[in-house]
Amino acid sequence: MSDVTNAYDVCEEITRREARNFSYGIRLLPPPKRRALSAVYATARRIDDIGDGELPAEDKLRRLAEVRKAIVNLGGDATGEVAPAGTPEVSGGDPVLLALADAAARFPIPLDAFDELVSGCEADSCGTRYATFDDLVGYCRCVAGSVGRLSTGVYAPADLTHAMPLADSLGIALQITNILRDLREDRQIGRVYLPEEDLRRFGCSLDLDAAGRLADPPNRLAALVRFEADRAETWYQHGLTLLPLLDRRAAACTAAMAGIYRRLLRRIAHDPETVRAARLSLGTGEKLGVAVRALVRRSA
Repeated sequence: MSDVTNAYDVCEEITRREARNFSYGIRLLPPPKRRALSAVYATARRIDDIGDGELPAEDKLRRLAEVRKAIVNLGGDATGEVAPAGTPEVSGGDPVLLALADAAARFPIPLDAFDELVSGCEADSCGTRYATFDDLVGYCRCVAGSVGRLSTGVYAPADLTHAMPLADSLGIALQITNILRDLREDRQIGRVYLPEEDLRRFGCSLDLDAAGRLADPPNRLAALVRFEADRAETWYQHGLTLLPLLDRRAAACTAAMAGIYRRLLRRIAHDPETVRAARLSLGTGEKLGVAVRALVRRSA
């Protein structure tokens, strides 16, 4: 087994173990694109794990800077220009970076998007809060729009220039969904993502009570959550116009991942109290059903 093949195997194992919602869509791709997207995911996961870890902020920032440099040094200038396929040189034999370098040589993956992801995780490490919705959108572009653009590079649609901004919009929709789902968990570690102007508008603080539950009055919390969910729906509507630009399998993959998150968003909007004390998720059977329907629809 070659080093590159083994490297992809490592990335696929990371994706199977850690991806959860992401994995239901990625299974629908043909093997070369599935493996390339696993390399993208494994790299993004490494960055996220640093940002979400328990190290002091100073250590997180140092390690994020190291990852940023390693990606730039894959063989190009972090714009997707790397060594010819099959011959990437990665110092230290890092399997994740080895697979990523090979994937970027085969597909038009915009490696500079990882720089944005690192910037978003740096903001998390510093406890950055967001005054306005535009500020929050900028953060969402970094941590999720970037992954959408990286994934679209693997899909390699004919009209890549048109597709990239739509992938960015879809990533923003997914990230707002994540933020609403994780309101309580994020607050427990001192993070608040919703814009300060919106918290003031709806009279919410997202503070926790003695039991570790969100303490805002039900009517205020519900109004805030539904307001942000409506915004996410608008981003979904725009982002999902990406699907006709993709081939059948890539469109099914994207529709499956977006479908899972959009269903979750609608469940939260229907009953905002679900986020007060727990992290809402869909069951395995429901996720599989969304993925199967996505494949069937794109095959019709």
